[in-house]
Amino acid sequence: MDWKTLFLDANGRIGKKDFWIGFLILFVAGIILNFVPVIGQIAAILLIYPWICLYSKRLHDFGKSGWLVIVPVVAMIVATIGSIMTMGAAAFGAASSTTDYGAASAMMGGLGGMALLNVVALLVCLAFLLWVGLSKGDEGTNQYGSPRVPPLTGA
Repeated sequence: MDWKTLFLDANGRIGKKDFWIGFLILFVAGIILNFVPVIGQIAAILLIYPWICLYSKRLHDFGKSGWLVIVPVVAMIVATIGSIMTMGAAAFGAASSTTDYGAASAMMGGLGGMALLNVVALLVCLAFLLWVGLSKGDEGTNQYGSPRVPPLTGA
């Protein structure tokens, strides 16, 4: 297994060390791409597939389906939709308020609800990352194959 296989193939297994190396590479690449206008944003979207491959192989290492990668994605989608709905409701409440204080409190309540949803989603994503990154892999062969020599570290 090489770099191409690590980031572009969702099949197989990888250990904790290679997962964290791949995670850091993709994380830093995402941060750098955010500083490049337009093209960087498009390239950052293209990093979704390497993230899926990296997480899938790590999940396979301890006998779990790669489809579990959808858990943090769903958490972020729910937080985004909930935030939009919360702010929409707050804006409606502010528009229908007869006082400036009522409008301000409605908007602050909306911001609080939005922040809470985003914090919960962030905690779900962080818990998932730690679970995937720190779980011990299966010693022998499992349904996703046999343990491989780590592709990056060779040990």
